[in-house]
Amino acid sequence: MPRLQEIRDHLLARLQEAKNQGRLGEVAAIEVSIAAADQKLEAMQRMAATHTTVHLGMPDFRSSAGRTAPEP
Repeated sequence: MPRLQEIRDHLLARLQEAKNQGRLGEVAAIEVSIAAADQKLEAMQRMAATHTTVHLGMPDFRSSAGRTAPEP
């Protein structure tokens, strides 16, 4: 998430620069990119909040991996 947050911050800086210079087409495109980044960040935060670690235990192979000796 830190990388996506950094990208979003750079987009905000570019948006302000484009507004200051009156580049309306670029403003619109950057706003779309910011909205997409916001949606992705929200989805990542929801996913991080709902996923938990599940302990599956240690597998037990004793019954299936035992050695057998041939009968004399």
